[in-house]
Parts: sequence; C-alpha cells; structure tokens
Amino acid sequence: MDWLQSQPVVMQAFLAGLFTWGCTIVGSAVVFFFKKVSRKLLDIMMGFAAGVMIAASFWSLLAPSIEYAQSSYGKLSWLPAAIGFLVGGFFLRLIDAVVPHLHLSKDISEAESVPEHSRKKLSKTALLFLAITIHNFPEGLAVGVAFGALAANPSPEAFVGAIGLALGIGLQNVPEGAALSIPIRTDGKSRLKAFYWGSMSAIVEPIGAVLGAVAVMAMTLFCPMPSPLRQEL
Repeated sequence: MDWLQSQPVVMQAFLAGLFTWGCTIVGSAVVFFFKKVSRKLLDIMMGFAAGVMIAASFWSLLAPSIEYAQSSYGKLSWLPAAIGFLVGGFFLRLIDAVVPHLHLSKDISEAESVPEHSRKKLSKTALLFLAITIHNFPEGLAVGVAFGALAANPSPEAFVGAIGLALGIGLQNVPEGAALSIPIRTDGKSRLKAFYWGSMSAIVEPIGAVLGAVAVMAMTLFCPMPSPLRQEL
C-alpha cells in the first residue's frame, strides 16, 4: 500500500484501472467451468454488482465531493456534486443512444441504436460486447477522477476512498464479466472466444482511468476553486 501511495497520481489511476480490468477477466473465466448459469443466479449477481456500485459511488465520489465543496459553497455544497451527477447521467444516456448495443437476455431483434441497414452486419456477440463496454468506460473515468483528486487533496482519507471505489468497481466487474462471457458461449462461440470478448469489454477501464485522472488534474490546475460564497446562501 505504501508503494502504491508513493506513485504519481496518474500511475495510481492506471494501476487501479488494470485491477478493475483484471476483475473482469476473472469473471469472464467462469465460462471455462460453466456453459450456462441460471437466470436467477445471474440476476442475484447483477443485483449485488449494482449495490456495490451505488455504495462505492456515494461513499467514494459523491460524499467527498460535497465535503470538499463545503468551504467554497457553504450551504450549497451539494450543488457541484448534483450538477456533475446529472451531467454524467446525460453523458451516459447519450452514449447509450448513439452506440449500437444489445442488453443481456434480449433478442438481437431488440438491439438498440442500430440502423436498419446495419442489423444484419452486427452479430449478437458484438452487440453484447458494446453494451458492456459503453458502461465500462465511465467506470474507468470514475476511478481516474477519484485518484486525480488526490493531486489537490493527498490526504490518507482521500486515498482510502479512491482505493475503495476501485475495489467496489472491481467487485462488480466479476459478475459483469461472467454475465457477458456466458451468453456469448451460449450463443455458440467457443469458450476461448467467449472469454476473450468478456475480458476485452473492460480494456477501456485503464484508458478511462488515466483520462479521468489527467482531466481532474488539468481542471485543478487551470480552474481553481471559486472564492467562498456567502454563508447566507
């Protein structure tokens, strides 16, 4: 832990991104042991993943954001976090609307954002892969943001929070990797191909982590926090 803490912030973010990607690889390896997983078990696993993500997002991102903004925004310390939360939601929705993808348990005819002339060109495997990948990139960004914030606030608490977020995302990536590789295997692909596609769906996380860390450091450098607002607000 001391070694990791001594590394540059961008390197910390990159290593955390590699960790979350590694967790996806572990989950994808389930395909070598099972060809099929019951839908009920998969639902429980994804529900667990959702709970971990919500908890990690709040305690490692939203709560610290509100705390950091206290000195500058006073009673409106929740406002920057709320704005960022909404912008992030709209950003993810935009990606969802633009990138062709297919949600788990859906038939290929129910694929979203696919032009009619491209429906026959995109396989179910590719669409499932895109569905997971477009959500993995923002997860990498979130990890990068948490570590990038350490450049301005290198406290042990902030470092532990960033580690906690990476652990949370890594934990939820395990069932996510299985949730992708198993359907691809069921669709007729070999175990090796199913494992490959499941693993590669999260290769964007280390990239997103580095970009997130660099973006936060750049904003901290060029856009310093505003002067404290009046406490009456």
